[in-house]
Amino acid sequence: MTQTLQLTQHVATPAGLESIQDALTVEHVTKRFGGQSAVRIRRKPGKVVVAVDDVSLRVRRGEIYGILGANGSGKSTLIRVFATLLLPDAGTARIFGYDAVGEAAVVKRMINRVSVEASLFKKLSAMENLMYAARLYSVNVRAARREIPRLLQALGIPVARIGQPVDKMSRGMQQKVAIARALLTSPVLLLLDEPTTGLDPRSKKDVQQFILELRREHNATVVLTSHDMDEADALCDRLAILDRGKIVVEGTPAELKEKHRLEQGLDREPTLEDVFMEVTGRRLDEEYEEGEGGE
Repeated sequence: MTQTLQLTQHVATPAGLESIQDALTVEHVTKRFGGQSAVRIRRKPGKVVVAVDDVSLRVRRGEIYGILGANGSGKSTLIRVFATLLLPDAGTARIFGYDAVGEAAVVKRMINRVSVEASLFKKLSAMENLMYAARLYSVNVRAARREIPRLLQALGIPVARIGQPVDKMSRGMQQKVAIARALLTSPVLLLLDEPTTGLDPRSKKDVQQFILELRREHNATVVLTSHDMDEADALCDRLAILDRGKIVVEGTPAELKEKHRLEQGLDREPTLEDVFMEVTGRRLDEEYEEGEGGE
């Protein structure tokens, strides 16, 4: 990237966060779907699906922490709990000490989330989408007008494309606009839910480089979900592998690969995909049976 990202804190966040070292503390979180709630809605017996099953983890301030798993492993459900979009059935999730359920209004001011779908106003331009977000989050309009072009250029979007409708952009560019929108509010915790899935190789590389720059230049805390093991190996300081809603292994990429090499007696360095297949007993492209996992 040719331009250093400039981030300015616009949204009011609680004082004293600088002294808190744990950005995210998760204790025994469980999330189920179906059951009695499904009976009330559909008026027929609902099968209970445990999407997240007694998950506990800690993310340190300034980390890029990966939550990895195949489709249906529960990782997106977990991210939605952190983002206050879903209520856990048990357990707690705290963002810089604030409870994601009981203090959701405070938490929402400290986080932002980017999902696999960009969810933009497709007929509006990138500038118009970001200006709308600025007003929605009470970001200073004048400051936003100055910052948005710098932010988009830092993500590799040419100046000439900033005023064009989003539906004229590639999916990769749209995802970059969604990431820029999330960063506009200067979140202290950024939740990236499979941000590079489906992107072309160039766009995927741009987003990955941007995440590393964000970590390097701004000590940002990022929670990243993915089923791309190479991406996780390149980006994550630590990671957890999720299977059927449970964390089956956690550590740095180097630690997990070395442990696997020693246990298997390998004379080569294994990949994270090797680790994944060993601890889950499944391939990355293997689908969960219906009712077996969550989103």
